[in-house]
Amino acid sequence: MSGTLFLVATPIGNLGDITHRAVETLKSVDFIACEDTRVTGKLLAHLGFKKPLIRCDDYTEKRVAARICKRIADGESGALVSDAGTPNVSDPGYAIVREAMAGGLPVVPIPGASAVTAALSASGLPTHAFRFEGYLPLRKGPRLKRLDAISEDDATQIFFVPPHKLNIWLADVLEVFGNRSACLAREITRKFEEFQRGRLSEIQTEYKDKKPRGEIVLLVAGKGR
Repeated sequence: MSGTLFLVATPIGNLGDITHRAVETLKSVDFIACEDTRVTGKLLAHLGFKKPLIRCDDYTEKRVAARICKRIADGESGALVSDAGTPNVSDPGYAIVREAMAGGLPVVPIPGASAVTAALSASGLPTHAFRFEGYLPLRKGPRLKRLDAISEDDATQIFFVPPHKLNIWLADVLEVFGNRSACLAREITRKFEEFQRGRLSEIQTEYKDKKPRGEIVLLVAGKGR
């Protein structure tokens, strides 16, 4: 489809999770806007083809949005990808999507692997309602304020956690939420995938003397669950 922006989900770890539709879309577009050209370059090499790449990360997306959308308006097709998972979900892409929509350009999602739904499905926590918070504020004051604002919600809460901040953030969540049921999912779909389930205090104890690596998703039961 010429003149279209495709939002293409990529694997969150295991390259075998890329969909046939995602591969065909990436093959067909004229260019790919990506978070990190090195990461996307490796994915394309694995798939066996090359495409012109445009860097689109947190620092450049506003600057390149107009240029990307002009190319699409002129009849080219483009794909937007992040390093892993779905672009524009706790990843760059919002500015480009908004620019495309403002210009009346077609925006087509190509769904795929998701750390959020993968972690939720295997968490053992209620799935009927959930809130995806993404990354909490890095500063302690705003982080506690945000946690307090959502502490009365009965939906399962889902957070992305920087591994080097895990113990600090666990302590803050425990302080505000109390000792609720929780699940920590790390390195989903990768070789060292692990799930730790239990009370927040138990997960905190498990990681007290560890320095975990990789992508971490923390899920916490809603109030009263």
